[in-house]
Amino acid sequence: MNRKLKDNILKGCVYASAGFTLLILFVIIGFIFVKGAPNLSIDFLTRNYENTTTYAFITKDQNVKEGSESGYISTLGITVTLDPEGYLVIKDIDKTSPTNKAVDGNQNAFTIKKGDQITKVGKDDIGKMIEGGASLSDVIHTINYQEDETMKVKVVKPGGGILPMVVTTIYMILLSIAIAAPIGVCASIYLNEYAKKGRLTSTIHFAIESLAGIPSIIYGLFGSVCFVKTLKLQYSILAGALTVSIMLLPIIISTTEETLKAIPQGYRESSLGLGATKLQTISKVVLPNAIPGILVALLLSIGRVVGESAALLLTAGTVAQIPKALFGNGASGATLTIKAYTLMKEENDLGTACAIGIVLLVIIICLNILSKWVANKFIKKRGI
Repeated sequence: MNRKLKDNILKGCVYASAGFTLLILFVIIGFIFVKGAPNLSIDFLTRNYENTTTYAFITKDQNVKEGSESGYISTLGITVTLDPEGYLVIKDIDKTSPTNKAVDGNQNAFTIKKGDQITKVGKDDIGKMIEGGASLSDVIHTINYQEDETMKVKVVKPGGGILPMVVTTIYMILLSIAIAAPIGVCASIYLNEYAKKGRLTSTIHFAIESLAGIPSIIYGLFGSVCFVKTLKLQYSILAGALTVSIMLLPIIISTTEETLKAIPQGYRESSLGLGATKLQTISKVVLPNAIPGILVALLLSIGRVVGESAALLLTAGTVAQIPKALFGNGASGATLTIKAYTLMKEENDLGTACAIGIVLLVIIICLNILSKWVANKFIKKRGI
């Protein structure tokens, strides 16, 4: 009876622990979704973070049509609404609109889209006109009867989106994996297939385990001194990727090595017995059977990159822009996690930070699904 009671108590503790873990998980995810969902929208995902202002030059249509459609500017072929803050918001653009051939100050093609804001046309400031009592019809009449054939229009593309951070995160994933994966896989092959068991391999394994336990801020400090300052890469995605790739090596090496150990020794002996060399055996027999495990290692690595903030804060920077180069001027960029951190620290914007958290969760879930799908496809194809 006492033994049965002890078993029931132990079972109850196990169930309670599992239930408590699930409860905490659902509470955290629920909190993120409740706070962040109202901020999610297509604009949030596709716009830049900062407003961008450009002077566009548009050769207007000379045929002025007053028309009956409210908000229609015939010389530009667009329909607008008046925002309370004193600018015009583009609602619709005709297929033959002159705005489709707009250029910027450098005579480069400039794309005007729905949702863009017009704050000034020629010498006429829309905001000042509204403050002076002008109506939407008055503003449109003034624009239609501009004297200049080519109108100088001040166009503001509204921000508030996370597109630069999404692109920077993708760049960081691809670059860091491209650096770390070959090194990590080759290192695991050496440790499992070539290295003799002894003090050297024990020391290497100890070093790998130690690297896995080092706080990410230490990697960030190293990357800041080594890559940003010594190698003069400045704050850039390359400096960030090099730093993160060092952090990924223990994950890739350990996971891949365990996968290689799980492959039956008979596979190697059969290949060698048929006359294959050591290298041929590894490349044609061992590695193909280890691909599912390598995919798991890469998935874990991608998750580490997506969730990293401290190391990238000190190496990649916090600028909310799409990097224009790997290093040097214009190469700095903030990932999604860094932007969520700065939003809370500098602006106390919990809603937007949680919306970014939802995007991160979706990315991780999609990566998990994709990895399992690829692994299952490979297993079925090879009959592993």
